[in-house]
Amino acid sequence: MTQDTTDTGRALSEQLNPGMEAALDARYGHLLPGMAEGVVDFAYGRQYARPGLPLRDRYIATIAALTALGGQTRPQLKVNIAGGLKAGLTEKEIAEVIWQMSLYGGFPAAINALNAALEVFEESKQQA
Repeated sequence: MTQDTTDTGRALSEQLNPGMEAALDARYGHLLPGMAEGVVDFAYGRQYARPGLPLRDRYIATIAALTALGGQTRPQLKVNIAGGLKAGLTEKEIAEVIWQMSLYGGFPAAINALNAALEVFEESKQQA
């Protein structure tokens, strides 16, 4: 980890998923010291912050992949749907990305992802 990518990752993580690093550390830090910082550094500082692809497009790819992987990714999918909204995706765009994955992950995976999206959309409206 470099301080630059960790700082960049931390800033982006807090913008898109406030409190995520602290939540990861609180839950897993006693078992895996440094895990939360590593996730922030790698996922946000080295991947989401990379040049070459706009952040909203990275969220399209992430939401699509997590949808196709199926129901076991529901918690991560919800976090990334919320991040996608903050990165400028609309509810309609997110729904279309999820539905497109019905071709690759199957109808159950897509329907489960749509249900997760509806929960995030509702939570987002309640927080606004």
